[in-house]
Amino acid sequence: MILAQEALKRLRTGNQRFASDDRDRANQANTVRRGELTGGQAPFAIILGCSDSRVPAEIVFDQGLGDLFVIRVAGNIVAPSQIGSVEFAAEQFGTPLVVVLGHSMCGAVLATLDELDRPSESRSPNLRSIVNRIRPAVETLLDTNLRHDREALVRHAIRANIRTAANQLRRESQILEQLIKREKLLVVGAEYSLDTGIVEFFDGLPSEE
Repeated sequence: MILAQEALKRLRTGNQRFASDDRDRANQANTVRRGELTGGQAPFAIILGCSDSRVPAEIVFDQGLGDLFVIRVAGNIVAPSQIGSVEFAAEQFGTPLVVVLGHSMCGAVLATLDELDRPSESRSPNLRSIVNRIRPAVETLLDTNLRHDREALVRHAIRANIRTAANQLRRESQILEQLIKREKLLVVGAEYSLDTGIVEFFDGLPSEE
């Protein structure tokens, strides 16, 4: 299995291909690759991303079948089931890198900001559970000057939500915490731009970066 920094480089290179519309044809699904994977998998990165239809991780990072272990949930939130999924891949496959992938103009984050500004009783309990997981990451921003600049508030809230989710993965699982301490796992945060197609890695990067 490759090292975390090599996995990170591979994602960055793939995203550059995607953003420049120069995708690798070898990554496209084919019968040969499907056959190779019937006996098992060895994904080189785990992606905890948002369910938004505009941010499919395999396409955004220009990767093929078997390359990524992808967990998608609205708002890239972290709940026990997501932690368990990350633990499974990290232990079972030795995958060295976890990326919490948020994106610009995230609807779940926008809904949370709206809820904090104008609480609604009509929201379903299930949707409210997503909002409540995002709330702690963003509500303190409303006590700053950002409250008067909606665009800046949204940008900061999206980054704050990504950082919070990454920190939850680092701190709320003994399995992941031990892998991190043994330098077997790296958890980073990143944001995908809907405008440019570029993924910016900004949280938890190795110190030499």
